[in-house]
Amino acid sequence: MGLKTKEIVEQFYQSNFYKDEDVLRSFLHPDVELSWYGTTGLRKLNLAGIAEISGQLAESYETLRAEIEKIVEDGENAAIHFTYHVTTIENPEEEMPLAHFIAIWETKDGKLFKGVQIGQLGEEIEDNPWS
Repeated sequence: MGLKTKEIVEQFYQSNFYKDEDVLRSFLHPDVELSWYGTTGLRKLNLAGIAEISGQLAESYETLRAEIEKIVEDGENAAIHFTYHVTTIENPEEEMPLAHFIAIWETKDGKLFKGVQIGQLGEEIEDNPWS
């Protein structure tokens, strides 16, 4: 029995996909499609586009950690709410929030297949909105 959709999504965001393209490819379907709504507008990404952004993250940050607030699952679909925290190469001792995200993923063949992700630049938040 394979992983549940919820487990695939959680493990992806908690992995070191941004530093290891083999890890990235182990989670993403070869025909992956991601619609990413961010502060610069909509970006439609395939596997190559996601790999390019992941490489940029690895070059810019010493660490990237997902603080997951909530994950819900419905069959082959899962939604996740999380915040990325980073340390910079220049200041590896201080972790800071990079951005807050909500993403919805559909899986296919045990991998992330179609996703929509919405992000906002990070800021400290005092309360968990789900508590």
